[in-house]
Amino acid sequence: MPVSLTLETIPTPIGDMLLTADADGFLRAADFVGCEARLSRLLDRRLGDGGYVLAGGAVPTAISGALRDYFAGSIAAIDGIAVKSGGTPFQQDVWQALRAIPPGSPLAYGRLSDQLGRPRSPRAVGHANGANPICVVVPCHRLVGADGALTGYSGGTDRKRWLLDHEARHTPSI
Repeated sequence: MPVSLTLETIPTPIGDMLLTADADGFLRAADFVGCEARLSRLLDRRLGDGGYVLAGGAVPTAISGALRDYFAGSIAAIDGIAVKSGGTPFQQDVWQALRAIPPGSPLAYGRLSDQLGRPRSPRAVGHANGANPICVVVPCHRLVGADGALTGYSGGTDRKRWLLDHEARHTPSI
């Protein structure tokens, strides 16, 4: 039986965002308007072609409200959003590690690879990062090139730059 998913579009300062949640209140996918094909491809990969049904509606306010708060400057608001992303064990390790990267402190792919105990796997980390179905909440934008360059981002490098600047502006210095 296909998984029932609710799809809501919320406005953000960098374009409307698509949020997909299941009946148990887990965020299953998130991306920006204009990235619908990617969102569908990632859902197909996780749930199977025909393994889900999307219906317009409102996702739980714990999700949409936290994202609105994040975009309003409360960066830590997204930390409590419950996600269910599927993926391989390695992808799940990478995605969990992404959520542990402090906002305002971008990390190079190679450094994350080192932290995961797989120093020869920065490309694999990059592929797992690119397969992340939950942008912003699983903050794939926090990974940068070894020289700090803003490398690929599904929503575009302008959005990636905005997200990193936004987090740096609203994260207290330690």
